[in-house]
Formats: sequence, C-alpha cells, structure tokens
Amino acid sequence: MKKIKPPSIGTIKAMSLCGKYSRLSQRKRDRLRAQRLHDIVMYAKQHSPYYAALYRDIGEDFSLEQLPPVSKRELMDNWNDWLTDRSVTIEQVREFMEDTDNIGRKLRGRYMVLTTSGSTGDPLVMLCDNTTNGVMAGVNATRAYARKEDLRAFMKQGARTMGVFADGGFYLANSSVRSRLRTMPWKKKQMAVTSALLPTESIVEQLNAFQPVMLGGYPSNLELLIEKQRSGRLHISPVIIMTGGEHLSDDLRRRLSEAFNCYVQTSYSCTEGGTLACECRNQHFHVNDDWVILETVDKEGNPVPDGVQSDKLLITNLFNYTQPFIRYEITDRVIMHREPCGCGNPSPWLELEGRTDDVVTFTAGEGSVSLPPLALYAVLKEVHELRRFQLVVLPDNRCELRIEPADGITREEAFARAKEALLAYLAQRGITATEVALSVETPKQQAGSGKFKHIINKSGER
Repeated sequence: MKKIKPPSIGTIKAMSLCGKYSRLSQRKRDRLRAQRLHDIVMYAKQHSPYYAALYRDIGEDFSLEQLPPVSKRELMDNWNDWLTDRSVTIEQVREFMEDTDNIGRKLRGRYMVLTTSGSTGDPLVMLCDNTTNGVMAGVNATRAYARKEDLRAFMKQGARTMGVFADGGFYLANSSVRSRLRTMPWKKKQMAVTSALLPTESIVEQLNAFQPVMLGGYPSNLELLIEKQRSGRLHISPVIIMTGGEHLSDDLRRRLSEAFNCYVQTSYSCTEGGTLACECRNQHFHVNDDWVILETVDKEGNPVPDGVQSDKLLITNLFNYTQPFIRYEITDRVIMHREPCGCGNPSPWLELEGRTDDVVTFTAGEGSVSLPPLALYAVLKEVHELRRFQLVVLPDNRCELRIEPADGITREEAFARAKEALLAYLAQRGITATEVALSVETPKQQAGSGKFKHIINKSGER
C-alpha cells in the first residue's frame, strides 16, 4: 500500500484551491473529489488503529458505499485509537480544557481544541491541525458572502465584526475568534465577541460601543435585539448580518432585515466538517463539495433520492487527516438538490430543516425576561457531572431537568450541581422565584423528527 502524506494547506493556499475548483469541469471536479477521498481513507487506515480495524477488508479500489458509517458515540468511545497522531490522548486534551484560558490556544502548539454543541446530546472533542484550520478559513474567506456587494460594503466601511456567541467554551466560532486575536492582537479594533450569556442590555452596550459593520450570532440571540434596535436603545448600522448555529426562519430573516436595514444570510456548518454549505443569493445552500461529501440517508442508512427529505446525513471530511470523519452520522434532516441554480454555482444545494431549541421567558419582578436557548445550554454544558441533559421550562417559573449523570456520579449529585449552576445564572438575570425539579424522565429525542432539543419551552401550557 502506497504511503499517503497529509496535505499542508494554509488559508491562502486554501483560498487559491477554492478559486481553482470553481473553474473546473464537472469531470475534473469528480476526479479531484475521488482522489481526496482515496487519500484520506488510505491515510486513516495506515495511521488510525480504529480505522485500521474498521477497514481491514477495504482495499485500494473501493467505493464510498463500502465504507461503514460511524457515529459520534463510537468515535468518542474509541478516541485514543481514532486519532492518527498517536502521541495525543483524550486525557491530555481534557486536562488542557480544564483551563478556559486555553480557549483559542493550541495544544502542544499544534492543535486548536474544539467541542461540538452536542445537538444530539453528547458533545464531541476535536483537534484542528493547521490544514483543517486553513481549509475552514479559506472556504469562509472565498464563499461566505452570498452577494459581492455586501463584501465590498463591509470592506469599505471598516470591516468591523462582532459576534454574539457562547464564549465560555471551546466552540468553533468562539475558539476561532480568540485564536486570531491571540496571533494578531492588532485585530481587536476589527474583531470582537460578546457573550450570549450576558443580559441583553449588556450586549446592547457592547454593540453600541463597537459599532460592528458585520453582526454575527445565533438567530435566537439576535431576535432579542430587534426590539432594542427599533426602540433606539441599540443603534448600530451593520451592512450585513450573518447568523449560524441554529435554524434561521424566513420570518426572522425578514424581521432582522427590516430592523437593521441590511441583508441577512446564514450558512450550514458543523464543527466536524466546517462550513458544509454556503448560501447563495437565491438562498440555496451550495455544498462545498471539494472539501466535504454529504450523503442523504434514511433511518436505516439507505440512500434517499434527491428532492426527498432525509432522516440523517453522512459527512465525509476530506481535509482533517489528524481526526478523520468518514461517513460520519449527524441527525440533521435535509433535502438534496442537483438541478441548476440561477446563481451559476454548479455544486449541489440543500434545503435545511434546522435546529429548533426554544427561546424561553421567565417572570422577573413585575416584568419578564426572555433568554435564548444557547445561553441556558452553555451554562449546563459546563456542569461536568452531566453526561446528557434536557431542560424543560414550565409555567410559573418552574423548570424540570432530565439528566444522565457522568460515569461515577449519582443522579442526585449531578442534579444538585446542575440546579446550583442554573439558579445562579437565572439569579444574575433577576429571575429569583424559580423552582427546579429533577425529572423522572431521561433526555429524549422528539417523536417523529428524531431531533434532540436541549431546551424545551412549555411555559405557555397549563
């Protein structure tokens, strides 16, 4: 078997490769993608004990469908054998992650550490090598803007960017910004993050002070800013709003655009594959099929025809050689399209169902406080006594926690720690008359869709 050498791709080279791909014929595109698939599969087989065992019957001449799909739980259970860098262990990474000052720093000077949001209930721990960082940055630099006029306006007006994200964890958006600011401190006047965990009034103050030309964030957080902008308490004039991390509904897209008088767009991303698809001006999500392969499948893993909604998606990342994701299962439900798009991009495009955690409202004094789901999720995510959780918000400021404790932790211990963290966060928002109960139920997926919601709003039910 021929020895495969991992590619070395920085941001500039990735941008160049993205540009060249756009000019290739379909035959050359298919050939390039097939070569990249072959190389990463063979490299994984040669250097990862996990994949060596999984692919023991896979030869040089294989088809994508012959490769067994993998899940988040399987990969995390075999983390130390999964990596192709045999010198790194999950124990070392978790020790590194205990210090939140390491967010944006590189483990051993080589790897940025990331965790997923855990949309299926169990977060994944991932290492980004230089090539992975370079490709993800290159894709965003060349394909992020649906309209070129927005990019020109962004650059002309100073290119100041502020994102409203959960900034207390090793998440992709937060870690990427912190990493850039560590290596390029002079960017602090052009790039900033404000915490989605802050009260809305504090976020408004920071946005007013920074005056971003681009506003980014989770849709549920940005939704809370609409009334502030309309009332004049928030007074910023972005030329574009870019959302991510949650589903952007047509209604919210319209309301954001009207409130801020600018174009609003989104993208389809995940930690494991970077930006999977970029939105065009027709609001079609074109797959970055030079760097990822997406397969739409049903519950049993069988292919779903184009134009039909899938039950799951299989992702093959063609650039992460340190931690290969090959036919990796995620629970997003999408519809694949291959008919031509009016924007001229020949890559296939997706319709997205999106993630649907709920904004919740609590009574505080004589008024009310609305909280975005990502803020509540981020608080409970840092309770390491929890393996999995689901918060149900009920009428009269009552909450119910469905939990699975971490190994070696009792349900009572895990609940006590989670309740303490949740009540402390709510108290900071002026929400003090709150009851939190331990549910007899465990976290569960939605019937029908199979999606997992961490935050469920039932406060309007009686």
